[in-house]
Amino acid sequence: MRQVPTELAAFAGWLTESNAPAAAGTSHFDSALGLAVRRWCPPALGLPAYASAEEYLEARRALGAAEVTRRLLRAAGIGTLLVDDGPLPGELLTPAELGSAAEATTHVVTRLESLAEAVADRAGRDTDAFLAELAAAIDAARARSVAFKSVAAYRHGLHLAPEPPSRAELWTAAERWLRTRRPGGRLGNEALLRHLLWSAVDTGLPLQLHTGIGDSDLRLHNADPALFTDFVRAAAPTGCPLVLLHCYPFHRQAGYLASVYPQVYADLGLTLSQVGGRAPVVLAETLELAPFSKVLFSTDAYGLPELYLVGARQFRWALSEVLTGATWPAADARRATAAIGAGNAHRLYRLPAAPS
Repeated sequence: MRQVPTELAAFAGWLTESNAPAAAGTSHFDSALGLAVRRWCPPALGLPAYASAEEYLEARRALGAAEVTRRLLRAAGIGTLLVDDGPLPGELLTPAELGSAAEATTHVVTRLESLAEAVADRAGRDTDAFLAELAAAIDAARARSVAFKSVAAYRHGLHLAPEPPSRAELWTAAERWLRTRRPGGRLGNEALLRHLLWSAVDTGLPLQLHTGIGDSDLRLHNADPALFTDFVRAAAPTGCPLVLLHCYPFHRQAGYLASVYPQVYADLGLTLSQVGGRAPVVLAETLELAPFSKVLFSTDAYGLPELYLVGARQFRWALSEVLTGATWPAADARRATAAIGAGNAHRLYRLPAAPS
């Protein structure tokens, strides 16, 4: 964020997926993620690991938001950032600002539902104009993005009919949504969500899908990636890469889908930060079935620069623990390390090769 709160309760509110304040007498800092922040972040601000939350926030205030952001982002050591353009427009750093602070290259991921909602705000109740402008907006987004993202798991759930809607079904659904929608209203219509997913698939860009844990708007049982199996099968002939994000507590289901469908990948961003000291266990459980080259790295950092550093350190630490504990020859462990994470993501998202 441009200005991160430094009072304990307000800051700790960014360490949870809950939209509610902590229960009386408790703090969201008292969590696996809170401990991970205290483990990895204080040294970047000149404090010992596991400094108290109060000491950490005092150092944060003294350094100022801009300096803290630079220190934490650069300590994360991430060279390429894929930035979701959906949440809190205007309140977060732009991709260019984020890249400058992190000394990283940035690329945009376009959130489908946000794109459709912006088009609806402009089109009013003109169904034909809405559908025409939506098609043009998706085509324009394809040119400026490295991937699309959907939060259909929030808006409806992943138990979607696998086929694209017919032209008549799509027009009727759009007309009904535009007629009943208030300005700024969210898109949750099942037929329109399917249309967005298939429109993204048809571009050939990777399609990211929220699965598993999220904030209190989510009904967790509807975010099980196994519910998406019929869509995965239907989209398989296109070859469009499908990236299952977060996944927990359904990471084994995601690992299974990645193991049997060539175009499916699993990403544990958010999860490895949230589970703290259990991160090696969760990563190992994902790798029970998922091929090494199908497991991607991300942080799902949002709001706090701390979450970039925590996400990067948790992934590296968890991967090291998994490979150290494995009874593999050293050469195989090195190959597994090379296959997992950012190197694979460069190929998947067709990013420019890093300079040698």
